[in-house]
Amino acid sequence: MDTKKLIIGIIGGIVLAAVVALVITKLPAKNKKNEPVTITYWGLWEPESVMRPIITDFEVANPDIKVNYIFQSQREYRERLQNALAAKRGPDVFRIHNTWVPMFRADLAPIPADVYSASEFENTFYPVTKSDLRLGGSYVAVPIMTDGLALYTNDQLFAQGGKKIPVAWEELRKTANDLSVCDSSDGRCTRGDKILISGAALGTADNVDHWQDILGVLMLQNNVNLANPVGQSAEESLQYYTIFNRADHIWDSTLPQSTVMFANGKLAMYFAPSWRAFDLMSINPKLKFTVSPIPQLPLDSARGEKPITWASYWAEGVNKNSSQSAASWKWIKYLSGKETTQKLHQVASNSRAFGEIYSRLDMSSLITNPMAMPYVAAAANARSWYLSSNTFDGTTGINTKIGTAYAEGIDGINQGKGAVEVTKSLSTTVNGVLSQYGLATQFVAPAQ
Repeated sequence: MDTKKLIIGIIGGIVLAAVVALVITKLPAKNKKNEPVTITYWGLWEPESVMRPIITDFEVANPDIKVNYIFQSQREYRERLQNALAAKRGPDVFRIHNTWVPMFRADLAPIPADVYSASEFENTFYPVTKSDLRLGGSYVAVPIMTDGLALYTNDQLFAQGGKKIPVAWEELRKTANDLSVCDSSDGRCTRGDKILISGAALGTADNVDHWQDILGVLMLQNNVNLANPVGQSAEESLQYYTIFNRADHIWDSTLPQSTVMFANGKLAMYFAPSWRAFDLMSINPKLKFTVSPIPQLPLDSARGEKPITWASYWAEGVNKNSSQSAASWKWIKYLSGKETTQKLHQVASNSRAFGEIYSRLDMSSLITNPMAMPYVAAAANARSWYLSSNTFDGTTGINTKIGTAYAEGIDGINQGKGAVEVTKSLSTTVNGVLSQYGLATQFVAPAQ
């Protein structure tokens, strides 16, 4: 009996030890499961000081999620992000330019229907996003801001010349010529004269900041297919853009960059996105300027023609390989909400003239700063393409390659080459770039 009790005791002890061991091994897992998950978010433009209040509010409302915000430098950002994603060590959430979707098609997770259904997405954001942020049948990124192109005019030069801000391209050309001053005896500009004051920064591709956006929207207004820029409309668009250099001689490659010229009061008209206003005020706080909508080609209202403007903006996507997909989309849904974007705008406005332009249709009336309002007014009719400036694509990015092709077209016209020859060559090069990203379906081979 004593032996039997001993055996039973030993067996009981073993069972008890096993149960205790099992409980102990399960405890860390249980505790770990109850710990908040962390998502890594690579952001651009907005520093930690701007994002921290937004992140804190989100974490308070969602104690099961922590956001690790990493503020990225724009330099080599696209390559750095793609390399990290390819190596399976990329962030859960990341920011891309609206033209980058083809380059990130293998990395972007589709937006779940419970975050934004297709109809909800289309009713929330500006129409341009419907073509920019879609892969196949799914939207893959959510914009929390928008931007585009506006016309900046020097108040003093316009007042001295008694000029009104132009609303049409031909009117702009005349105004630009009237406001230009060269070192000739009568101040008029001819070939070889030194330009003292330029009426407009147009005509070249080397020292006109944002020339890609300017030429892109000019061509779109003229019904040019940017993927196949051949025919009379494409030829006319390139000829108009370059005429300020090759015929009017009011802009040339000897001048400083257009942003510097405008900031120094030596340029009457300048095209730029909204964030350039901050650069101008930093370079020259005393500069007085007005921001207005870009000019348009003549519109036939009877045919229902509407203005065409330009869009260039950034959007948030989720890594297709993220292990925290649900938490990542919850963060993006929060970040793109009306209340959050309004707070983000207000926090940014504490350190600069205004925050980023709202991406939501239902918030257009909330922008009241006169420097920002033209971008809001333009957003509903904006279009975009892979000819966007300052996207930091790197040497191998789609905007860089397309921009190089169009720059060669501009140079060709300025060097006296025929427009037909230039546009045929341009179309062939553009098609070659687009085909690398499966985007050449709109291309029609130029006639020989």
